Amino acid sequence: MNGERNWSQETVEATLKLLDVRRAQGLTDEEALQRTAEVGPNELRERTQKPAWRILWEQVTSTLIVVLLVAAVVSVFLGDFKDAAVILAIVVLNAIIGFQQEFRAENAMAALRRMALPKVHVRRAGHLRELPAVELTLGDIVILEAGSAVPADGRLLESANLRIQEAALTGESEPVDKQAGTVYSESLPLGDQANMAFLGTSVTQGRGEMAVVAIGMQTELGRIANLIQTAAPERTPLQRRLDQLAKVLALVALGIVAVIFAMGIIAGEPIKLMFMTAVSMAVAAVPEGLPAVVTIALAVGAQRMLGRQALIRKLPAVETLGSVTVICSDKTGTLTKNQMTVTVLDVAGRRLDVKEELADGRVQFDLPPEKVVEVAEHPALAILLAGGALCNDAVLELEREEECEYQAIGDPTEGALVIAAAKMGLSKLDLDARLPRVGEIPFDSQRKRMTTVHRVKPGDDEQPGWLAEIQAARLGTASGYQLAFTKGAVDGLLNISNRVWDEGRVAPLDESMRTRVLHAHDQLAADGMRVLGVAFRPHADETLEEGEAERELIFVGLAGMMDPPRDEVRAAVAQCREAGIRPLMITGDHPLTARHIAEQLGIDVSAEVVTGQQIAELDDAAIKDTVTRVSVFARVAPEHKLRLVRALEELGEIVAMTGDGVNDAPALKQADIGVAMGMIGTDVAQEASDMVLRDDNFATIVAAVEEGRVVYDNVRKFIRYTLTSNFGEIVVMLVAPLLGMPLPLLPLQILWINL
Repeated sequence: MNGERNWSQETVEATLKLLDVRRAQGLTDEEALQRTAEVGPNELRERTQKPAWRILWEQVTSTLIVVLLVAAVVSVFLGDFKDAAVILAIVVLNAIIGFQQEFRAENAMAALRRMALPKVHVRRAGHLRELPAVELTLGDIVILEAGSAVPADGRLLESANLRIQEAALTGESEPVDKQAGTVYSESLPLGDQANMAFLGTSVTQGRGEMAVVAIGMQTELGRIANLIQTAAPERTPLQRRLDQLAKVLALVALGIVAVIFAMGIIAGEPIKLMFMTAVSMAVAAVPEGLPAVVTIALAVGAQRMLGRQALIRKLPAVETLGSVTVICSDKTGTLTKNQMTVTVLDVAGRRLDVKEELADGRVQFDLPPEKVVEVAEHPALAILLAGGALCNDAVLELEREEECEYQAIGDPTEGALVIAAAKMGLSKLDLDARLPRVGEIPFDSQRKRMTTVHRVKPGDDEQPGWLAEIQAARLGTASGYQLAFTKGAVDGLLNISNRVWDEGRVAPLDESMRTRVLHAHDQLAADGMRVLGVAFRPHADETLEEGEAERELIFVGLAGMMDPPRDEVRAAVAQCREAGIRPLMITGDHPLTARHIAEQLGIDVSAEVVTGQQIAELDDAAIKDTVTRVSVFARVAPEHKLRLVRALEELGEIVAMTGDGVNDAPALKQADIGVAMGMIGTDVAQEASDMVLRDDNFATIVAAVEEGRVVYDNVRKFIRYTLTSNFGEIVVMLVAPLLGMPLPLLPLQILWINL
């Protein structure tokens, strides 16, 4: 009775037995209290955080800061309080910035805890109660309904048209259809477990009932919380190099002090003079202005990056960007538009690849020869799009009329169909007004289709061409009739269709046509597309018997849709490769979809696409070998992303990791630079990141890397300049006494020159 068991492989009956609970009754209050005492409350717990004093102590004990503090003490000893004050001000400024960044980095856990629901409907002792989610325990029977968040991990006991949005955990942009009756024979990724519900996700449709099988830190979200708290980002390349430089300078300064002081004493010089000379030499060796200049350079770089839509949350990230050698990018919303779009239409025995959608009911297709097709010239195309828009619950809004830009509210797949129809001049508002809905059979995950019935007004003299074509084919009656449109999974539609619409006529759906349709479907699916079919049937009667609307349908065609790549990303990927940066795709989506998008963007797919299940079976050495060969990873879980980032870092790569969901947070925190999405990113991802993209665009990362390289180059130039200057001071201070000349520069003068 714990969260370690693979509950997706258990039947409903076995689950209830293992949890020792009766579904109709639920737990009694006594049982719930006893179990809570054993396993604790349903909450995400934070590990003991590093105290503020320790964070501050670590900021002021770095090698360079210690050297500066010594210089400040020496200045005070010499009576130079102004220079001591300036040096201390630099130390304080750097300590404040470092303290703020590390202290703020702990906020990811706080954001994660905010995802828990305050109230939940649970069955206790045979009664339905509303309880705080923190009081849930193993075996509780929880009621799920549209709009509610899932309060713990649970095995579904019942599901009715249940769909759950799991993007925060899996990276999948589409809500997942849930089936309580499904039982799996093998371990599957979270996104494929249709009989489970997970903490941190939300119900978008339908209703369900689940038995709680994991709470708090034992849930999938709890595992992510644990990963976030164990992820330990390395110090930036600049921080490591500055620390190494400071150690060298400290040793050089001590060596110079010892040598010069000893030489002077041996030569019979006064002790006071030699002490002043030795201190001056030590001060000359230390670049007091280095931390201030580095901080200023990083701040200026951050300001310039903000102008290019990259918000820097932690200053060292500016320089780290300039050193990046690998960019691990999520797919949805970063490499793609995060908007399902119809890209292929298959009608009347031909496939039409949509190249560019135009206004006023026209669309450009990749056909030999390439041509612009108008809806009026292609009734089958119009019937396909009109049917998809009518058999649809999405709401269409026109955002910018002059640019023909639309926004659909509702299911992303339905929205894609509505927008495609609107761009072809078939507005859903107009279609609904002309063909009002008079009946429907809602979508469910068993039938995998939806049907709506529409009344065709009699005597309509201004019928659109596609509707007139249906009437001309003697499929309607002059006195008015009904049209039933069905959309859904292609194989299911073919089973209830016996005819096909072919160039203005109805033909039998014979075996050759069925084979052609299935072959077209398989091709689109192999390209990573979501494929829906559309069919219709006219009815002369005003009323339909139950089930009659989904019999003997006329199959029209297929619509293939996907979340397409951003237009500017392909050029950005090419720019990465030219700059010596290797782009990797790490996504929770399906392998076929990942491969197809990677090919379109120019990301290397010469090796296989590796899945999260394969990663789980590899040891650390094998993972290192894999990340050097493979550039596309799919169906990955949070711990897989974390292992991939660690493997790259152990190979000496400087890694930038992008993400937007809770599942990305551990890897974002572990990476040398974590990049979160500003538009669609969760609070958890943003709090774990070093940089936030205000436009969620991969090309912005490349622009920020460009700025980071400029900053890194500027810092290197300054270090070379200041070391050259300091070397000159050392030579002057070393040679002058040997030539019998008085001390050329006092410590006060050297400090002033350096600052």
